[in-house]
This record gives sequence, structure tokens and C-alpha cells, in this order.
Amino acid sequence: MIVVTGATGQLGRLVIKHLISKVDASNIIAAVRTPEKAGDLSALGVQVREADYSRPETLKTAFDGAEKILLISSSELGQRAEQHINVIDAAKNEGVSLVAYTSLLHADTSPLGLAAEHIETEKYLKESGVPFVLLRNGWYTENYLASVASSIEHAAFIGSAGKGKISSAAREDYAQAAAVVLTSEEPQAGKVYELAGDQSYTLTDLAALISRESSKEIPYVNLPEDEFKGALIGAGLPAPFAALLADSDTGASKGGLFDEQGELSSLTGRPTTNLSEMIKVTLA
Repeated sequence: MIVVTGATGQLGRLVIKHLISKVDASNIIAAVRTPEKAGDLSALGVQVREADYSRPETLKTAFDGAEKILLISSSELGQRAEQHINVIDAAKNEGVSLVAYTSLLHADTSPLGLAAEHIETEKYLKESGVPFVLLRNGWYTENYLASVASSIEHAAFIGSAGKGKISSAAREDYAQAAAVVLTSEEPQAGKVYELAGDQSYTLTDLAALISRESSKEIPYVNLPEDEFKGALIGAGLPAPFAALLADSDTGASKGGLFDEQGELSSLTGRPTTNLSEMIKVTLA
């Protein structure tokens, strides 16, 4: 039995899609906060169980009979470490053989503020005694593609990443890698995967690709972190999320989102999704 937490999220749904191609759907548990929103997963033959990171009693029943658990990191900033600890404790009580955790690329040395709760979770995993594998995911390309439309509208792509190189990949790539690890016949406990895209680019490069694919001139405009944060808030993003994105861009300028080891494509057995193709799909 393989449990995928946060299974109705964007990454979780993709992981389940890839798992179903490898194991019988009845052996997959979609652990979700709101089971009513998981009708499509039930229709696939997947077991849907209620699991709220902040309500340990739901985790106990959700993990019943589980052998492996994919702990997809929470999206609730400031509460993530505590929520992850609840999941790890429940996994330990169930006696699972493996917890796979979606951490952050080079979390232990990352300049991104986002790394703090991941580091805390990794530390707790190590101390818990639960067999675990770390899937240290790099940046999702979709995080930047969400700004393509507004960059065309305002004739500029803004950020605060300077000349920092970003080795992002599509959610699909990370999801497939997670499914490979969860179904591998090779022992995975103790492994740390630094997962990133095959292509590395600066935001100047990204803006040039958007310009080429849209046939419009879209320059990259680098802003101080505070100004970028303010612009994101002005565009309607909640202040904490805007602060996270601005800090992450600054972290990228320090090399925090760069990696060229190719571990992600090695796991999946194929190149990571092409950036230009993703831009084309976004524009379409």
C-alpha cells in the first residue's frame, strides 16, 4: 500500500497518475483533507481517505495498512514543520517501511528562506528512526509561467533573481520521479535526491524565450527584493506568498535554484520537459 498525502493538490494528482501506471490502483491511498473533492481519484479505483496534517487522529486511520508514504510538503507557511511532524509520527506508529518527503533543492545549504521548515522536517525525520528518502525538488517551471500573461500585458517580465541561473522542471517531471522512487525494487531508505531540470536559464533568458514565442518584445526587469514583493502584492498576491516568491528570487540570484547533476532525468529515464515547449503551451 502506497499513501500519497495532499493527493488533490497539483503535484499529488500527477504522482497518482504515474503510480497507477506501475501498480494496481487499489494499492494506492489518496490521503486528502476533503474527500468530497477527490471523486475523480475514487473513479480511478484509488482508495480515498481523509487526512488533515493538523489533525493527527485522521492520519492514524488514513495510514492504516500503509507500507510507503509520500509526504508532500504542506503549503501552509509557518505551520509546515509542525504538520509534517504529525505525519512522521503517524507513519512511525504505523510502522511504515519508507517515508518519501518532498523537500527543497539543496535544502541544507539553500539561501532561500523557504528552506527553514524543510530543514526542520529533514532533521525530525532523521531523529524519528523512520526509514526515509529525500526528494529535494527544485523550482517548478510553472511558478514562472504563471507570470507569462502579465509579462505580455505589461511588456516586461519582472523579478529579483539578477543573473542567477534557475534549473527548474515541470511538476510532471517531479511527479514521475516520485512514482519511480516509491515503486523501485532497489532500497531507497537513506537516499537524498537533488532534483532539478536539465535546462538552466536566467530570467533574462526566460524573457527572451517568451519574446520569441509570443512575437512580442518582453525584456526582463530586475528589481530590488522589496520592490518585487510590492509589485506582487499590487498584482493581488497575499503578502506572505509575495514575500516568499521575492525571497526565492533573491535566493536564485545566489545560486539557490541551480543544479546541473541531472538526477531528475536519470530517475525518470528521459530529459526533463523542455522550457520552450512549456511556454508554447502556456501561450496557447
